[in-house]
Amino acid sequence: MTERTAHIEIPDRYRYAVIPHIMVDDAAAAIDFYRQAFGAREDFRLGAPGGGVLHAEITIGRSALMLGDASVEEAEAASFASPSSLGGGTSVTLHVFVPDVDDLAERAEAAGAEILQPPKDMFHGDRTVILKDPWGHMWVFLTHVEDVPQDALRRRLAAGG
Repeated sequence: MTERTAHIEIPDRYRYAVIPHIMVDDAAAAIDFYRQAFGAREDFRLGAPGGGVLHAEITIGRSALMLGDASVEEAEAASFASPSSLGGGTSVTLHVFVPDVDDLAERAEAAGAEILQPPKDMFHGDRTVILKDPWGHMWVFLTHVEDVPQDALRRRLAAGG
C-alpha cells in the first residue's frame, strides 16, 4: 500500500462483495419499483446535471446495488447500456437471498415483475423464484432451506434436480 492509501478503509458495505451496477431507462422509476417489489431501501442518489439519475445506491435485503440512467450524457459517454438498448437481453442475473421468497414473488408480480419461474424448492437447498423486472434485468431471489453437501448436490442434480 502506498502512504496515500494506507489509511483508507473499504466501507463495510463493499468489503466482501462485487457490487452490481445496473443501467436502466428511468432510474427514478426503477428505484420506486425496487422499493415496492423487493422492499429496497434507497441509500444515496446523485442527480445528473441535465436531469435524471447519474448514480444511486439501494439495498435489497443485505445486498447493495448501484444503478443509474443509461440515457444520461455521462453514462452514454462511458458506453453504459440498458437491456432495452441491447434488444431486451442481458448477460447478468442478480441473485439475492431474502427471508421469504414467496412473499417477495407475490409483491414483485403485483408491482409489475414477470415471473419466469414461480417459487419452488431447488436441488441446491434454496427456495427460488426467477423474475424479470420491467427494465429487462433478470433476478433470482432465494430463501435458504437446507445446507446440501457437495456429494448430495451432485446426486440431486444428476437425478434431475
